[in-house]
Amino acid sequence: MKIVKILNRLYPNPVPTLIWHSPFEALIAVILSAQCTDKKVNLVTHKLFQQANTPEKMLDLGQKHLARIIKPCGLFNTKSRNIIATCEILIKKFHSKIPQTQSELESLAGVGQKTAQVILSQIWNKPAFPVDTHIHRVANRLGLCDAKTPEQTEKCLKKTFAQKYWHDLHLQMIFHGRGTCKARKPLCEKCALKKLCTYYLGLN
Repeated sequence: MKIVKILNRLYPNPVPTLIWHSPFEALIAVILSAQCTDKKVNLVTHKLFQQANTPEKMLDLGQKHLARIIKPCGLFNTKSRNIIATCEILIKKFHSKIPQTQSELESLAGVGQKTAQVILSQIWNKPAFPVDTHIHRVANRLGLCDAKTPEQTEKCLKKTFAQKYWHDLHLQMIFHGRGTCKARKPLCEKCALKKLCTYYLGLN
């Protein structure tokens, strides 16, 4: 597919922009990334993981202290409660290990379908295609999907692309949405995909 070839050229060997050094750190970083930029999350987790990089250490830190550290990420009260609750579940049910199935991941506090699929894809290298607002926008503008919700877009993309492409496409479409196919002012004239894009062709 031409779109895959172009995205591979634009974003070869894509890697997540969130920084982590263990599956636990990855889970916490993804939870913190809700409605927050990866750049800001990385600044916060750099400090946080020096103090607490395991479920046990996070519980020892306590919710109040945790909330103060993660405050720049926004929604810090909710996120701190969820992280503490998740750490308790990880210790009691999973021997402090990060689960490797969708249902088990979604049993953790603050972990929904998208977060679970990010962990499955980026940490455990399992077939998953988490769809955020960037991917939802890019997929529908390109005409790959005609969906009203990210959940519908996820189903569409999984049908459109073979599993072998999911891991990289997830990241490539995020990067393209952030840098080129922006929500308010997309850089259509500079876009390498414009000749394949129903949104752009509809403008001309």
